[in-house]
Amino acid sequence: MIKNVIEYFVETVKKCGDKIAVIEGEKKITFSDLDRKAQVLGDHIVNLVNDVNKPIAVFLPKTIDSVISNISITFSGNIYMNLDVKTPMERINNIISLIEPQLIITNSTYIKNVENLGLSQKILNIDTIDFDASINDNVFLLNRLSLLIDTDPYCIINTSGSTGTPKGVVLNHKSFVDFIEWSIDTFKFSNDEIIGSLSPLVFDIYSYELCMLMSKASTIVLIPESLAAFPIKILEILEKEKTTFLFWVPTIMVNIANMSLLENVKLPSLKTIWFAGEVFPTKQFNYWKNNLKECLFANLYGPIEITLDCTYFIVDRDVPDNEPLPIGFACRNTDVLILDEDRLVAKGEEGELCVRGTSLAMGYYNNPEKTALAFVQNPLNKSYPEIIYRTGDIVSVNDRDEIIFKGRKDSLIKHLGYRIELGEIEHVIVNTLKIAKNGCVVYNVNKKEITLFYEADKEISVVEFRKLLSNEIPKYMIPTVYVFMEELPRNTNGKIDRLFLKNKINQ
Repeated sequence: MIKNVIEYFVETVKKCGDKIAVIEGEKKITFSDLDRKAQVLGDHIVNLVNDVNKPIAVFLPKTIDSVISNISITFSGNIYMNLDVKTPMERINNIISLIEPQLIITNSTYIKNVENLGLSQKILNIDTIDFDASINDNVFLLNRLSLLIDTDPYCIINTSGSTGTPKGVVLNHKSFVDFIEWSIDTFKFSNDEIIGSLSPLVFDIYSYELCMLMSKASTIVLIPESLAAFPIKILEILEKEKTTFLFWVPTIMVNIANMSLLENVKLPSLKTIWFAGEVFPTKQFNYWKNNLKECLFANLYGPIEITLDCTYFIVDRDVPDNEPLPIGFACRNTDVLILDEDRLVAKGEEGELCVRGTSLAMGYYNNPEKTALAFVQNPLNKSYPEIIYRTGDIVSVNDRDEIIFKGRKDSLIKHLGYRIELGEIEHVIVNTLKIAKNGCVVYNVNKKEITLFYEADKEISVVEFRKLLSNEIPKYMIPTVYVFMEELPRNTNGKIDRLFLKNKINQ
């Protein structure tokens, strides 16, 4: 029985020590070197934090050093929490003040940023570590880990909070092991996967990629975030490194489709493509599917409060451009409840997607009030304590028994006496009519106006918008205000920043 994900890594190093573990541009590191350096750093961490199950922050860009840091923290028996070096330092300060990590690992480039915050936390500059130094027998670190159990925390991932301070979601080893084992069984991953890693360190997708490295000796190819504006260069890296597996947020995939780039770069090694985190417009998805016919595509769904994802849909049938991609079926050992308040809805009815099972996060670190609001007693079970997570997402089940995402609970509004799902308006604009590349509809509560922020090649007249929409949706659903943007704002997770846009119009 696996109690700690580092146990995967120990076995992988024994079997695949000479294999390349991480590629960062022209730099490469083998599993043996990664293991040795992680243990050296792990020794330093233990000397500074002689405890277990304590959060340790990593303030580094996405590099081989950040991978070493994350594994070393796990070796030390503690909880890693990655911070985004591009995030304003005030926000970083808010996160550190809430989570209170015992140690912050950074490098010579960023140490001044951390020191200028005037924090009480210890700071470890990874650039000062002598990685050629002799290390304690790894039995020392493994003996520390033997004291832990599988429900101890593995990592903390910060997600946006309504107050401006992110919530630190705590995920444990057992939930990661559960998801890893399910994914390996379901998708038949080999020991030769090469992962094109595009997601930032602060994403749960990266944490899964790290687990694939440890459990299946997967090679991670670190793709610089700076290349997001040059998607052709990303594809060239995938081609050069013979990438076999992608797990991406759809944003960049939509851009690649809109620019018709897959005709220019051949990706014969690519076998499996996962996408998650936001809705992938079906038209742009079909571009990928039609150009990479040998690939297996899967749409995964799950908020950060679920260890990775709770539902999946292997796209094994044609889905028309004007229909949304299903989010599919519950992953193994996860139960999905679709509730209207405290009752299960009938098939075809809409309800809030709620989740129970091993995959649930442990809650929000140092935030019992918000934890209690989101992680609640299962209303269907009055006999014993059983926690479910209310996602706030509205779904229904179609005739194929597939779960269909409808929108956010908080995007349901009452306007002119009508119940309106703002996501439906977005779907019509982006997928059905294809007027804009991306759209975000928010409600101005004070003025009682539906406002559309849209991303397009050029500004579209209000008259044209209204004319096209009048053929698809009722008059009361047609937006009043239209705001053209060359690019919609994104939050740290790469999703459209709805809260920012909503606050913008309700100030």
